[in-house]
Amino acid sequence: MAKITLDNLAHSYLPNPKGEEDFALKELNHEWNDGEAYALLGSSGCGKTTLLNIISGLLRPSQGRVLFNDRDVTNSPTAERNIAQVFQFPVVYDTMTVWQNLAFPLKNRKADAAYIAERVGKIAHMIGMEAELDHKARGLTADAKQKISLGRGMVREDVNALLFDEPLTVIDPHMKWELRTQLKSLHREFGHTMIYVTHDQTEALTFADKVVVMYDGRVVQIGTPEELFERPEHTFVGYFIGSPGMNIIPARIEGNKAHVEGSLIELAQTYGKIDGDVVIGVRPEYAKLSSKVGLPVRIRRVEDVGRHKIVRAEFFGRDINIIAKEGEAIDADMTRVVFDPARVNVYANDWRVTGEAA
Repeated sequence: MAKITLDNLAHSYLPNPKGEEDFALKELNHEWNDGEAYALLGSSGCGKTTLLNIISGLLRPSQGRVLFNDRDVTNSPTAERNIAQVFQFPVVYDTMTVWQNLAFPLKNRKADAAYIAERVGKIAHMIGMEAELDHKARGLTADAKQKISLGRGMVREDVNALLFDEPLTVIDPHMKWELRTQLKSLHREFGHTMIYVTHDQTEALTFADKVVVMYDGRVVQIGTPEELFERPEHTFVGYFIGSPGMNIIPARIEGNKAHVEGSLIELAQTYGKIDGDVVIGVRPEYAKLSSKVGLPVRIRRVEDVGRHKIVRAEFFGRDINIIAKEGEAIDADMTRVVFDPARVNVYANDWRVTGEAA
C-alpha cells in the first residue's frame, strides 16, 4: 500500500500551453492517505482519467511530481510502480481460461502454487465466477470478461494501489451493486489504497471513504459523502451531488440576511462584505412548502418517487426543487417555500464563503 502525494501536478495535451485554459489538469497539491479508498468523481472531460493515468504511469505530467510513500515515481514506468489498474472496457486473455487469467499476475511473479490456488478461489468467489473457472474467456459476455479483469486486478495482495477507471460500465445493474459491496469488503480486509474513477455519484458515494470531486480539470473538493452533501465547497459539488442537486439562487448578502428578488431569507451565520457573483445554495431536502411565509413559487408538478415526493417549482423563472415526505400534504394554497437557515450556504464566484455565528 502507498501514500500518494501529488506535488504541483498539472498536465496539458498541447506542446506549448499558454495559460491555465490550455491545461486538461490544472495544478494540484494533494496527499492521499495510505490504505484509504478514494473516488474521482466528475462529468466527462473533467480530468479524472488524465489524473489516474498520471498516477499509474501511463501518462507523464507536464509539470510536478507523483510520489508513492515519499518516493518520486514521476518518471518511473508503470511496471515499477507496483500498481494494478482495471480499465473501463475488459482486458482479458481470450485464449486462457478464467482460472488462468486470474492466476496470471501471481504466476508472473512466481508465487507459490498453493497460494495461487487459494487467491484465485477467493477472487473467483468474490466475482461470482467459480463455476466458469475452466471456461475459455473467448466465449464469455462483456460483463463476464470485465469481472475477470476486476478479479485479476485484485488478486495480488502486495500492490501499492488499486486503480479503477469506470470499471462497472459494462456490468449489469444488479452485479454493479454486488461488486461494489465486494470491493468495499476487500478494502476493509486488506487495506489497499484504492482510487476509483466514475461519473456516477452513487458508485462514488457507496464505494469511497473520501470522494475527490473534479470540475474543469480541477479538484474542487475532497471529503466524505456527508461533507459533500452538507457543505459543498463549490456550486458544482452542490449541483452534481444529490438528486435533485442543490438549488442555486442569486442573492445579495447583508449580515445574516439574504436579499432575493425582494424577499428576505434568514441565515444562521453573519457575513461581511462579499465581492463577486454571489448566490445561495440550499438542498431540496432543506426546503419546505408553506402557505404563509417564504419565497413565492409556482408549482409545476409533483413527482412521487415512493419514499418521498419531489416538488418541481419555479421562482422568477428559476427552477427550485423541494423534497416533501411521502405522507406530507401538498395543498393548493402552498405557494411559498422556506429554507432551514442552518442549511443555507453562501457562495461567491462559485466558492463557498464561511461566515460567523449569528
